[in-house]
Amino acid sequence: MKKGTLIVIEGTDGVGKSTQFDRLCQRAQAEGHPFRRLVFPQYQEESSALIRMYLAGEFGSRPGDVNPYAASAFYAVDRYASWKKVWQDWYQAGGLVLADRYTTSNAVHQTSKLAEADQGLFLDWLRDFEYDKLGLPAPDLVLLLDVPTDRSEALLRRREADTNTKGDIHETDSAYLAACRAAARKAAEVWGWTRINCLNQAGELRSVEDIHQEIWQAVRPLLDREKEN
Repeated sequence: MKKGTLIVIEGTDGVGKSTQFDRLCQRAQAEGHPFRRLVFPQYQEESSALIRMYLAGEFGSRPGDVNPYAASAFYAVDRYASWKKVWQDWYQAGGLVLADRYTTSNAVHQTSKLAEADQGLFLDWLRDFEYDKLGLPAPDLVLLLDVPTDRSEALLRRREADTNTKGDIHETDSAYLAACRAAARKAAEVWGWTRINCLNQAGELRSVEDIHQEIWQAVRPLLDREKEN
């Protein structure tokens, strides 16, 4: 069976994933790379019902009120539904898939709930559960946008003010956000992700275009390979 190419933009809340993902999709389209676009969770789909209940605090007001194995299952089921309904045929025919979040988000958000000594075992379980048991394809490239927690949290609060909204139980828990960043950096080392430092040498946030150019250089070899096939 022919295998497609799966590229994922990952990171903690408030680091600019959506902005960079949109920019990547626009560039890929402009340069003639056919692809399927995925954004997780699929909040508009019934498969995300448990995710929406969890993030709204119906199972507890703090992220840790739902253990990482249960929460991971909520998100994994949503991705499995997407795989079966939306992109399995495209991917198995050798197609390119670009994703804003993926199974990698469980590695970021749910690993953070565990003591450091237990995190390695959880990552092993997660890989087996999502890739082996559920049969979801492993990504070819994961780009982790890395921003210090105080900066990403400030961006989240600004977004809430601009949109007159309130963040979910992940986005409003400072300690949880910090733990997620640490978990993301560990997962990047264990699973071989490409980390994109979103600060410049002066400690300031890099421009959207500057970050995009680094992302594009990382994905371009895979896109060129896909186009040749």
